Amino acid sequence: MGDRIKPLPNMADHNCFGCGPANAHGLKMNFFSDGECVFSRLRLSRRFCGWENIAHGGILSTILDEIMGRTVIYLLKTPGMTKSMEISFLKPVYIGEDFRAEGRIVEVPPGGREAVVDGIILNAKGEKCAVSSGRFALQSIDRIKEKGVSNQAVIDWFEMFLKEG
Repeated sequence: MGDRIKPLPNMADHNCFGCGPANAHGLKMNFFSDGECVFSRLRLSRRFCGWENIAHGGILSTILDEIMGRTVIYLLKTPGMTKSMEISFLKPVYIGEDFRAEGRIVEVPPGGREAVVDGIILNAKGEKCAVSSGRFALQSIDRIKEKGVSNQAVIDWFEMFLKEG
């Protein structure tokens, strides 16, 4: 798997809480793929605490939503919007410890208008800490423009990414 892992592009000035390098308060997630899954390596600081030394469940939910959304973008080569997601918390994720979030496409039902994606958070020992399943509405660039949910710089980035992909 090591030879096939590649870093995935991101917008340098994006302000998304999950992935935006420009968001001073965000997670600043970076993404990698082996062609079958998308993953991110993280370590959370104390500002993301729930209980004293444990990551807040809302932050873990955000990480799972972000990894699943990026899985749609990078593996299906299309923007997607979260329709629903279900999460199970299995073990604590400790503040200051390394962990990994992974996303995989499970299914694109007939019609191709949505995708089912699984997410997982694994601690440094490879133990499952949280698992999720999400349903994503697949969007065309034209639909994103029509909905007005993104500025022109993001639309340009998507169009460039799709041409290069």
